[in-house]
Amino acid sequence: MDLNGKVAVVTGAGRGIGRAIAEKMAEHGARIIVADVAIDNAVHVSEDLNADGHEAEPIAVDVTRQSSVDRMTRGAVARFGRLDILVNNAGIIGARGWETRGRPNDRDWDTIYAVNVKGVANATNAVSRHMRRQNYGKIVNIASVAGRQGSPGNPPYNVSKAGVISLTQATALELAPFNVNVNAICPGLLWTPMWERIATRQTKYDAASKGLSPRKAFERTVAERIPLGREQTPEDIGNLAVFLASDLAENITGQAINVNGGSRMD
Repeated sequence: MDLNGKVAVVTGAGRGIGRAIAEKMAEHGARIIVADVAIDNAVHVSEDLNADGHEAEPIAVDVTRQSSVDRMTRGAVARFGRLDILVNNAGIIGARGWETRGRPNDRDWDTIYAVNVKGVANATNAVSRHMRRQNYGKIVNIASVAGRQGSPGNPPYNVSKAGVISLTQATALELAPFNVNVNAICPGLLWTPMWERIATRQTKYDAASKGLSPRKAFERTVAERIPLGREQTPEDIGNLAVFLASDLAENITGQAINVNGGSRMD
């Protein structure tokens, strides 16, 4: 899978899945814009990539604000001259303190929608303008198996990820005439900072998880839900993202692809 010469913007690239995607794309030759709301994290990832012989540039971005995303896009073009790949990875499970609440509150609903849905739309709006002019582009949205089926405890997150899947399909149709492919990845159970928050909440409100450490609660969930019997990794998501961003996937668009060890097969 060859990404040589391509420029990739990865939002939420300062840690977790976003970092793994940035690393995998860099390994396959892409120049990386490491975009994150936490600029210190973005700088750290960029330094690591550059130290390994890749080309990377950190940029601070708040995906909930179109003006911030527009600045990110201008900065990326100024640095590398073009934009070929956008990975909409920035996401959130809830507002600050979410893991201490038994039910999501209004702040959770508003924060989740602003980041997970509007943030994807904002970045897509900004970057796709350049892709249209180039008559080329690849957009990969990070959705979730939570967008495939509702689950108790955090409906705003389920709704937001279902929205990402729907937005992926709508955008794929809109951008197809400009030779832009748009797809989504639906990760399953990965031990990331986000899932650590989920597992922490489980230990407080899920009877079967009380008394367990967050990591043990996560492992119990994996054992119960994953037919293959193993957790997924950020690198799994990175590998698929590289494929979808490559020309090997030129006839794949509007799809939401599960990476979940068989927990869902739709």
